[in-house]
This record gives sequence, C-alpha cells and structure tokens, in this order.
Amino acid sequence: MTQQKKLLIVEDNDINREILREILSDRYEVLEAENGQVAIDILKKNKAEIALVLLDIMMPVMNGYEFLDKTREEEDISSIPVIVTTQGDDEASEVEALAHGATDFVSKPYKPRVILHRVANLIKLVETAALVKQFQFDSLTGLYKKEFFYQKARETMGNNPNQKYAILCTNLENFKLYNEAFGRKKGDLLLKKMADLLLRRSGENSVCCRYSADRFLCLVDEEHELETRQYFAKNKNAVRLDSLDNVPLKIGAYLITNQGMPVSQMCDRALIAVKAIKGLYDQNYRIYDDEIRQKIVREKSISDAMEAAIKEKQFQVYLQPQYSLKDDRMVGAEALIRWIHPEWGFMRPDEFIPLFEKNGFISQLDMYVARSACEILSGLRKKGLPLIPISVNVSRADIYAHDLVEKFGELLKEFDLDPEYLRIEITETAYTDDSEKIIQVVDSFRKEGFAVELDDFGSGYSSLNAVGQMALDVVKLDMHFVWNEMEKPVEKCMLGAVISMAHRMDMHVIAEGIETRDQMNRLRFLGCDCVQGYFLAKPMPVADFEKLLKKQSSQKPASERQTLGNRLPTVVVIDSDQEYLEKIRNYFAEIYHIITFDNVHAGLEFISQTHEGEIHATITSVALPKEDLDVFFKSMKENPRYWRIPILTTSPCIQTGKNIHISHQADDLICANFPLKELHRRIERFADIVAFQN
Repeated sequence: MTQQKKLLIVEDNDINREILREILSDRYEVLEAENGQVAIDILKKNKAEIALVLLDIMMPVMNGYEFLDKTREEEDISSIPVIVTTQGDDEASEVEALAHGATDFVSKPYKPRVILHRVANLIKLVETAALVKQFQFDSLTGLYKKEFFYQKARETMGNNPNQKYAILCTNLENFKLYNEAFGRKKGDLLLKKMADLLLRRSGENSVCCRYSADRFLCLVDEEHELETRQYFAKNKNAVRLDSLDNVPLKIGAYLITNQGMPVSQMCDRALIAVKAIKGLYDQNYRIYDDEIRQKIVREKSISDAMEAAIKEKQFQVYLQPQYSLKDDRMVGAEALIRWIHPEWGFMRPDEFIPLFEKNGFISQLDMYVARSACEILSGLRKKGLPLIPISVNVSRADIYAHDLVEKFGELLKEFDLDPEYLRIEITETAYTDDSEKIIQVVDSFRKEGFAVELDDFGSGYSSLNAVGQMALDVVKLDMHFVWNEMEKPVEKCMLGAVISMAHRMDMHVIAEGIETRDQMNRLRFLGCDCVQGYFLAKPMPVADFEKLLKKQSSQKPASERQTLGNRLPTVVVIDSDQEYLEKIRNYFAEIYHIITFDNVHAGLEFISQTHEGEIHATITSVALPKEDLDVFFKSMKENPRYWRIPILTTSPCIQTGKNIHISHQADDLICANFPLKELHRRIERFADIVAFQN
C-alpha cells in the first residue's frame, strides 16, 4: 500500500479546520496547527514528510504573512509549497500573500473538488521540479551536473556563434588523501570552495559543472581563459586551494576551434590535458595540443595491438638475477616483461605498462608473466638445473579479482611446482590505494605458502606503514631510494636503519638498481641480504639466464679456483713495508701466488705484462706517496683490461683525510692491523663477483 502524503492545515477556526480535514483526509494524512508558531514547530519536526501547507492569513500569535516570512528564512522548509485560503474574491490579500512567498490560493467557502485538484496538481508540480533539479544540479556544490552542462554549454555557444570559447578542467591533486586525512566533511567543504572559486573567476557568461568526485568543468570565453592562464603563469608552483598547502590545484584547457564538435569530446580533451600534468609539480596549467593528440593516437595503437601481442607471443619474459651478499651467489630472479613488436621493435615498458594499468589489460599480462615463470621453472627442472625463486608482479588491478590466489594455485598444480619458487611481488602504491584489501590478499597468498615481497619500498609516503601492517617476507628497496641514500654521509643514511628494521621483523631485504661496486660494498656493510642491478647482470632472455645458472652450478668457490697455467690465483701486493709484505707471503703461501712490489711503477709494469683475467686481486697501501697512488688508480681505471681486477687498500686504523680520499677510489679499505684471514675473506668476496660477471 502506498504511504499517504502529509498535509499541514494552519487555521485558527475550528470549523474551517474540520471542513478541510473532511475534504482531504481520504487522500492525505492531515496535520493541524491553530497558528503560525505552532505550524513552524510542526514543519521543523516533520520537514522531510510534509508535502504542502494550507494556510489561513488572519490568525493570533503569528499570522499567515509572518508565517510565510519565517519559512522563507529557514532554508530546510522554504521549499515546501503553501496554498493560502482567502475570503471570497479578496484580490488584495491574494496579491499580498503571493508577495510573501505563497505558491497558490483558494477562496472560502471551500469547494472540495477545486481544493483537491489544486492540492494534487501543486504537489505533482513541485515533485516534478524537484526531479528536474535533482537531474540538473549537483546537490553539494549547486553547479550543473555533467549531462545538463553539455546542454547548457551547447546553448551558450549557439547563442554566441562569433565568440571564442574554451573548456577548462580542474584537478585537485591528492584529494583522496585529503579526504582520508581530514574526513569527508572537510573534503566536502573543499569541493564547495572549489565551486565558489570557479563561479567567481569564470565570468558571467560561463557555464560550470561538477564533472565527477573532485573534477570540475567550465565553459569560459577566451578573455577569461587567458586571464586564468596568466594567473597560473605567475604562480609557477602549484596553485593551492587549501590553506593547509596540501591540495594543489591544476587546470587543463581545450581551446575550441570547431563548435560543431560534441561538447563531451571537447570536455574529454580538457580532461586529457589536465591528466598530462598530474603529479608534475612544476606544471599547473596545460593546453590540449598536437603533442597530446599524438600521444593519444600512439596509446590507441598500443591498445589495439595488445590482444594480438599476447596471442602471437610478442611479449617475452626476461629475468634479472638477484645475488646474495653473503656468498655472492645468484639466489633468485625477477621476471620482467618485454614487448618486441614486429613493426615498432623493442617497446619500452614505461610506455605500455602505465597504459595497461589504466585500461585493465595489465591483469591479463600479469597472468601471462606468471605462467611464463612457471614454464621457465619447469624447463630448468627438465634440464637438470637447480631451481631458484622467480618473483612475479601482482598489479593494483589484480587484487580485486576474487579468484586471484586460486589462479596462482592452479598454475603451480599444472606445472607441479612448490609455492616457494614463485614469489608474489606487490607495489607500495597498491597498499596506498586500498590497504585493507591488499592486506587481505597478502594473508591469503601466505596461507597458501607463497612468499610475498613489497616492491618499490621508499618510493612513497606509506612505505613504513605498509611494512608495519602487512605480513611480508621480503622488502625490496626502490632503486631511487637507494641512490639518494648513497649520496648522503654514512651518519645521515637511512638504509642501515631500514635494513635493521626489516630484519627485526623477520624480513629479507633486496636492493634494486645496483650500478657500482661502491653501492654493493656499502649495502654489504649495512647488512643488506641481496642485490640486483646492472652492475651484476641486466635483465636477460631465458636462454642466457640458463647459461648463467649452469655456470654457477658447476663453478667451484674462489679459494679453490686456479688461474692460467694451473697455478694458484695471482695477487699483486704493492707496499713499502717489508715486514708486512713478508707476513702476507707467509700467510697466503698455499692460497695465492703472491707477487710483491715496494713501489707503484714496478707494480703497474708487471700488471701491464699479464694476460687479462690472470690477476686475482691487487693490494696497495695508503702509506705509499699520494701522487704514486693517484697514478696507480688512474692507470687501473683508464685501461679496460684492468676494470675487473679488485683493488683493496690497507691503511692504519686511524681515520685520516688521505684514507677517505683513497676509500673513494678503491673497492675496499681495510685496516692493516686486522687479522689476515679478514683480508682473505674480502679478496674472495670480490673475486666471486668478478667471476659471475665474466
């Protein structure tokens, strides 16, 4: 049964109230008030339920005119329609009532059929108007909604065919984080502030709308577009809408040259322009131009080609080895996707991966990589090669698939693999987007025996929070984070603290992007578990990876290896301290073929006459003349034949300026008073690394 609408009769005369109640009560639920003040109280209490008011003018306490004035002041009840009841043809009273805000009037004595029709028609009219308003206007900001904006923009341009216009699209950067930090109520206030700003700055003939949650669109004439552009040009840093300085405002513009184009397409171009500067803190205003158009065409071509690329196996999985810093052996690999297109050639991942993340194809590609990793592991086993874990990426889009963990489990069953060999790698940004969901997914993977890695640690604000919230097995340090920390003095470097924290939480640490021996040495000193990067090995095709793995499995430890001519490994020692040279010769007599020199020039002469790869390591002393050491390091670095020879330098156990100067050039710096077994350990550490590079 349909619920009856409520009407309020405001009448001090009992008989008149009785008559009206008799006329209306069959169709409506009737409330009554004997004066305007009582009526106001009833309206405030039932404002969401009362559809209409029937009001007498002449009443005690508060008359009808006072009632009308009062309701117009109260925003939450001002929209309720009011029918004034007048005596006969009292035109003056009717006009006065309409002036005070009445909607309609009926005369006394009451005519039941007239009253019923007036009431029904007015309620229907108000409801229709409310629906129209609901369709046309955004309830929070009062601006047009998107669909009605298209219509009004078209009308405005049609009425002014000679006027040039532009579509502006705003973007509030980090609005989602603002909402999370300060609450929905504060976020709504910010959106209202945005709407007010647009209305103030866009001109009288503009048309503005709330396009989506935090996006706004405005049709403005060329004069106001130019003013806006100039304003942003003067404010080179991001214009900030909020006093807390954490919500940068950016604008994308499309200058309309063809008014015959659909308004929705014009808006799309303004949206594309503002997206092009998202996250770029040195740009806050961008006009849609040919460069953006060409990028769109390129992205469309890539999107059109992606399905065929999967079917035709244009995508190939490359593997980048990961090495343990404990014994310098390869202990894992990361699976990286490469696209080799028959016409475009080798495609950069940073060109297609972000696009696939936007269009959703990334989920299909991730499963392709996971399957390929399982095929690789199965192939290694068939060839008798040792299995090592391969890490595969799970994208932000993947975590919302209800059967994600089941799919990975089915892959392992299909290829008869244990979960320890397929590691799940998630990004820190996935945690930022939906922390609760990603925690749930991580727990599900770990319950099935998968190891989970947090990739890109240090690339965003939530890294520490993510580590604290999730049960992880491995933390991967983002390469830019590693590089930045490497530039800092040791006492200000955060890497050691991060590594120690991870170890306390029973997590291993892998550092990405290692490009120099110095970076690797420092990470080893700080206790990092594993490294990967171009210094050790680039991402490589599966065939090359298999060769590397085969070589490692058959390779003896460095201390058991012999060089050319079946001799012991040759170590060149340059030191003026004859007593120290004698100690080294005696200690390493059965381990190395020790060649000693008391000056740099003689040592360099000997090195120049040896075959490439014959020298196992060199040891120099900081006590040698500085100019001689400079000549030695310069000679070793300028000749490519010597680049793979580790250089160790001994020094007194006292920090000096000369020590620091030498430590930047040598591969390692060790105190001369340390036990010789420590010197032996450091020589072999570098020898194994060189062996893997050969």
